Amino acid sequence: MNQDNIVNQFINQFNQAFIPGAQALGEEMQMQVRSAMTKALKKMDLVTREEFDIQQAVLQRSREKLDALETQISGLEDSIHQLRSEKNDK
Repeated sequence: MNQDNIVNQFINQFNQAFIPGAQALGEEMQMQVRSAMTKALKKMDLVTREEFDIQQAVLQRSREKLDALETQISGLEDSIHQLRSEKNDK
């Protein structure tokens, strides 16, 4: 959801919560609220839902690769210990 959608959604909710008072304030008040919210949102370090989902998928793939590597390393360590045991037994 982009910033304009967030602002529009807030304005709509604001209007619904304060009707008829918000309507009496008129278009000027809505423009001021919209401007203030737009400025506030620009200062925030926000990402879109799409960007968040992409990063979540990347993180999931990285976690799967890390788990596979941990399993592989554990297997290699077991093999090393087994080879050392066999060498010491001789």
